[in-house]
Amino acid sequence: MKWFRRHLPESTSPSELHSGLEKTRLNLWARVERLLRSRDRVDEAVLDELEETLIESDVGVATTLALIDRLQARARRDRYASPEELWRLLREETLALLGAEGQQAAPRRFEEPLPHRPYVIMVVGVNGVGKTTTIGKLAWAYRKAGRSVLLGAADTFRAAAIEQLEVWAQRAGVPVIKHHPGADPGAVAFDAVSAARARGAEVAIIDTAGRLHTKGGLMEELAKVRRAMAKALPTAPNEVLLVLDATTGQNGLRQAEEFARAVQVTGLVLTKLDGTAKGGVVLGIAHSFGIPVRYLGVGERLDDLLVFDPQAFVEALFADLSLRSAQ
Repeated sequence: MKWFRRHLPESTSPSELHSGLEKTRLNLWARVERLLRSRDRVDEAVLDELEETLIESDVGVATTLALIDRLQARARRDRYASPEELWRLLREETLALLGAEGQQAAPRRFEEPLPHRPYVIMVVGVNGVGKTTTIGKLAWAYRKAGRSVLLGAADTFRAAAIEQLEVWAQRAGVPVIKHHPGADPGAVAFDAVSAARARGAEVAIIDTAGRLHTKGGLMEELAKVRRAMAKALPTAPNEVLLVLDATTGQNGLRQAEEFARAVQVTGLVLTKLDGTAKGGVVLGIAHSFGIPVRYLGVGERLDDLLVFDPQAFVEALFADLSLRSAQ
């Protein structure tokens, strides 16, 4: 236990986050910086170009229009702000969109007291987004915080899914509750939550099938898995995490909408952020759905899961960029 306490998982690491957002920073904010550097004042033409740049960078149309509206209001009030003022305002509005003003959107740190025991986390997402990898990282983070953790293999449609979860469970040093391939996923979820109660586990993380979000019947299946958990423990699940692949850009918005409708998503995990220039989708998701981003995946190692912090995220997005030399 003392070893775990000395290795508590940190919140967002500045260096890891800076590195993970490098492609997004170069694709989005560096383009914005170059645009503003080329002007000595902000007019409607500049705002039009800024709007186009944000949309092309997967921030999303609705989110981009909201940002531009706020910037236009400021520009009109000040009879067109200078590029330096607009740059500062853009930082402020980006931070506001990510919910930094409301601490209710802050993720639960792994070492903080849990409101329920077991604390049941249902993890959903389409195939290929890094769902199983995320579960392994979550289990490891809770383990490092001194928690007892149990996993449930409720993705029973693919034998490989169960095997993959077992591999990650071994890496994290946690047990897995599983049935045979093809078994009722609701039954597995029920048994996993029941086992967590019986064994006194503090955290139970339940994997689910990575079915396509466009198939309504399969989304209903996830809703049934959720109801099965509640039968085993009325408070379960305490958290429903939707895992999204950041490289998919705007498709992530559509996935979030479908899953939120089916299983009442409470938090988001964005994976593969280190391999994409589409990190702007974080802004679109936060603005469009009001679902807080909990964690960021920035690699394949057990420790490559960062607790999301809006302030740190914005600082990393704007890092190394400045208009101080703008004319």
